[in-house]
Amino acid sequence: MKSTIFFVFIFDGKWNDANPSILRPFYCFSLTAVEVKKTWEGALEYCRETHTDLTTLQSDTEQLLTLSEIRHDHITGRVWIGLRFLGDHWLWVNGDPMVYENWRQGDQEHQCPLRKRCGALTKEGHWENWDCGEELHFILCKIHVVLGYVRPLD
Repeated sequence: MKSTIFFVFIFDGKWNDANPSILRPFYCFSLTAVEVKKTWEGALEYCRETHTDLTTLQSDTEQLLTLSEIRHDHITGRVWIGLRFLGDHWLWVNGDPMVYENWRQGDQEHQCPLRKRCGALTKEGHWENWDCGEELHFILCKIHVVLGYVRPLD
């Protein structure tokens, strides 16, 4: 199991390194491709037992960072993410708003799935609705909010 840690410092909605003497919050999140095949529910349970969650994808950047974790021969062709169809819409199981989507262009099956009600990310970078009972590898995400000093680049 390999983890990659990313640091993000955003102030006023943009990257900022102004006034490094001020204590500012920043986010640290780690993505881990878990190389154990589980059903979607099993993957969610595994994540929550370790105080994490199945990952959400809220931007192109997060999508690309996640893809870098799964583009290996030993990872299944798609991995579970924290996306689930409940009622009449898709939602992130951790409660994050759905502000970004990346379904395969022209794919209509996800709009009203009958059986495939769990979200997976393919190695090509598209989301698919998939049968929740399939056993796939999965991506877990742990987010830390940190208060610290951020210094400008030299």
